[in-house]
Amino acid sequence: MDHHNHEAKNLDNSLTDPVCGMAVTKASKFHERLNGKTYFFCSEKCQIRFNTKPELYFTKQDETKILKDSHKKTDSRLIESVQQSEVKAATIYTCPMHPEIRQDHSGDCPICGMSLEPLLPDLDEADENHELKDFKRRFWWTLPLTIIIVFLAMFGHQLNWFEMEVQSWIELVLTLPIVFWAGRPFFVRCWQSILNRSPNMWTLIGIGTGAAFIYSLVGTIAPQVFPDSFVSMGRVAVYFEATAAIISLTLLGQVLELKARSQTSAAIKSLLGLAPKTARKISADGVEEDILLSHVHVGDLLRIRPGEKVPVDGIITEGSSSVDESMLTGEPVPVTKRVGDQVIGATMNMNGSLVMRSEKVGSSTVLSQIVQMVAQAQRSKAPMQRMADHVAGRFVMGVIGIAVLTFLGWGIFGPEPSWVYGLINAVAVLIIACPCALGLATPMSIMVATGRGASNGVLFRDATAIENLRKIDTLIIDKTGTLTEGQPSFNKVIAVSGYENNDVLRLAASLDQGSEHPLANAIVRAARERNFTLSKPTTFESGSGIGVKGEINGQQLALGNTALMEQLGISVSALILQAEELRAEGASVMHLAVDGKLIGLLAVSDPIKASTPEALLSLKNSGLRIIMATGDGLTTAKSVGAKLGINEVYGEVKPADKLELVNKLQKEGKIVAMAGDGINDAPALAQADVGIAMGTGTDVAMNSAQVTLVKGDLRGIEIARSLSEATVKNMKQNLMFAFLYNALGIPLAAGVLYPFTGWLLSPMIAALAMSLSSASVIGNALRLRHQN
Repeated sequence: MDHHNHEAKNLDNSLTDPVCGMAVTKASKFHERLNGKTYFFCSEKCQIRFNTKPELYFTKQDETKILKDSHKKTDSRLIESVQQSEVKAATIYTCPMHPEIRQDHSGDCPICGMSLEPLLPDLDEADENHELKDFKRRFWWTLPLTIIIVFLAMFGHQLNWFEMEVQSWIELVLTLPIVFWAGRPFFVRCWQSILNRSPNMWTLIGIGTGAAFIYSLVGTIAPQVFPDSFVSMGRVAVYFEATAAIISLTLLGQVLELKARSQTSAAIKSLLGLAPKTARKISADGVEEDILLSHVHVGDLLRIRPGEKVPVDGIITEGSSSVDESMLTGEPVPVTKRVGDQVIGATMNMNGSLVMRSEKVGSSTVLSQIVQMVAQAQRSKAPMQRMADHVAGRFVMGVIGIAVLTFLGWGIFGPEPSWVYGLINAVAVLIIACPCALGLATPMSIMVATGRGASNGVLFRDATAIENLRKIDTLIIDKTGTLTEGQPSFNKVIAVSGYENNDVLRLAASLDQGSEHPLANAIVRAARERNFTLSKPTTFESGSGIGVKGEINGQQLALGNTALMEQLGISVSALILQAEELRAEGASVMHLAVDGKLIGLLAVSDPIKASTPEALLSLKNSGLRIIMATGDGLTTAKSVGAKLGINEVYGEVKPADKLELVNKLQKEGKIVAMAGDGINDAPALAQADVGIAMGTGTDVAMNSAQVTLVKGDLRGIEIARSLSEATVKNMKQNLMFAFLYNALGIPLAAGVLYPFTGWLLSPMIAALAMSLSSASVIGNALRLRHQN
């Protein structure tokens, strides 16, 4: 029966249960009074949940009242919980392999048994999740026991330290904590897979290790039930070492997997971490105070001081400054912002003081939308292991069926003691079918391949990237920081007749010493590299957003774009053709005037990486379709594209546009890779079949991508594709080895050949075959170390 009991009449719809949202009345016997307010509940269960952590259910009005009543002296931990209550209360957990599984609490996936993860990570959660800590503890505490058990099983009969029957008891005692504590999560998942009728790898591991342990337990406690043929070296052959080793190896595999999976949330955490924690609010009476970002509302006036991040999206109402929007556009050059201009949350105010009016807060901001796009793209992926699980599910049912038939066949038709023979042979079937080799087939290849890739400057984040990279037919490439260096550098200086180029550069650099603009830094750096002696301006004026002015040695200098020259009434016609040519090449052009007369121009540009042309030629020759997509202007983008022989060019694209381009190509049946280095590339990197990040770029880009080129060299893509081909081939070979051993060993273990040859496969031989299959898989995977 539903635990919610509601009265059928006199409902006051203004009252709701804060836990479940159901309508309640003041007549409810379930109520609590907290912070001067009475909360009513529909049932005792909801009341208990509320009392456990009431801050999770506070409304906005409750938050305001708590702050007022306590005169803002409320415990900081409670305030923080109140701020995050809405998010935490709505946390949804999903399976990385089965995104359709969603629930409001943590747990294991009912389909595959994998631990569920939150859709959006919490910035305040520990860097290492509790399950990883738990598995590490189980592994390291029981590893010494496993080593001792394996040592005794292999060498105990030679050392003669104990009677062999006594050794069996020692191995049993040492195995108990491994099975009942270290391996408990595996058996729980095995049992859940049976209850959910969803056989998977955990079913195999649980049944295999459980069968080996139960068989060994009976062999130790009641050895008399076994025939003499199963007595070896003074005891019934037991397989505690197989049970212990399988559990320890499985724990190690889970630790490695959980570490890799924890990286999937790193991109979203990086994005969430970009937003400032506080904002400086200007009240109606002009008083300024720092408030928490969660307390910013639409229409608030906010002060942004130099060096501070813009708190939310809005419009500038006072002041002007350069704002670094590289987190959004990927372009390294700050944008001048004046009254009436839009600003985006999490961008950086470089110099001047600004006042803004907030327009979008919370989940409405551009940053929040990017977070949502990255999260959605990450969860939409289907991991490569899905196919293996599907095969394993059918394999499990087949093995269990064979084991049951073996037990019944021997019990009914076999020689005496027939049921003992049936049990032994059924156990042999389960042991030889234990998925050690099957479980190692993919991870071993991936581990070796990722190591080999790292030595070549290519980092793979997961197996899916390795599988998909070989299949890509379309490559989308960002411009800035991917095709180009990503840092403005001095390009060229052109002086008008009667002036020297060096004089123009020296004067411009002297004036620019007072500016912190990246373009100015490039000019100053170029002059210093040429060992020019720079003069100190006696006056300096910046803030127009279109250039700088100042006085040097009695001369009035002005350095800026065409708008500044027009404002000062200075003609630039003498160099207009040269300026247009430079712009067509993707350069930023600045004019220098002395005492109201143009004396030259300077160009700063983002140079193409030296390795880019060779990399693109190699990728084109391999049959890839190359597309450039950049937030830069279309003219500049086409210019760079023409230099590099890229025919498909998209300019002035935003993060959502790049994501849409990837989606569009995927709908056309293309296997798409996206290469980029900026935060603005993150959604597209996550959505692409393979995201490729430059190691010289942002952490968010690298965390969103599945492949990282450490040196930012696009030639690494061809290296990665070659390694992808070899790795997938290796994994298929490993799976073939794993299934081959089972295909040959299971019939023998079941006793199919006994009527003709008298051969039986004891559990000991089954364990040996299982070890050999694992050894073959590992040996084959190690060949990847020599992949070119």
